[in-house]
Amino acid sequence: MLYTRFQFGLMAWLLLTAVAQATSLYQPETYQAFTSDLRPRRVGDLITVMVYETSSASSTARTSAGRDASVGVDLHAPGKRYNLGVKSDNQLDGRGRTEREGRVLAQITVAIKEITEHGDLVIAGDQLLEVNNEKQQIHVEGRIRPQDVSDANVVLSTRIAGARISYAGQGDLSEVQRPGWWQHFLTLFGL
Repeated sequence: MLYTRFQFGLMAWLLLTAVAQATSLYQPETYQAFTSDLRPRRVGDLITVMVYETSSASSTARTSAGRDASVGVDLHAPGKRYNLGVKSDNQLDGRGRTEREGRVLAQITVAIKEITEHGDLVIAGDQLLEVNNEKQQIHVEGRIRPQDVSDANVVLSTRIAGARISYAGQGDLSEVQRPGWWQHFLTLFGL
């Protein structure tokens, strides 16, 4: 029994004098409360951008100019009279019209590349889609405010400051839309 008391006393002494070692699960740089929203806050986080852009432009020009000039000389000689005249007429009537319309509807997920000193998020991302030998690439970049990101982690393209949105295609359809070399050649001669 004495031996048991001794063991118990030794164990109690060891437990009281031992230093507990543990690492914290709390990390201040990545902590996010359970009650906070899940909006992106760090470089590398993803945001979905709803691209809804429409543009249309038209330009019409008309130029009209005219100039008349004439010079006449009357010579009188005894019994004879000579009339000499030169007349010039120059008319210009030019017209031109250009119209262009574009519409892009897309959904693309981009990454946060940088967080500015004012808290704005600099975003950028690409999406490549290939259907029936047609490649279409959408590129989106710009700066957004965190409060413009919805609870569903979506921001509209109209809320992107300094937005650079490009939409390009390659393939059979885009090749057919380009004029041929012979049309370029004829255009050089105004035909």
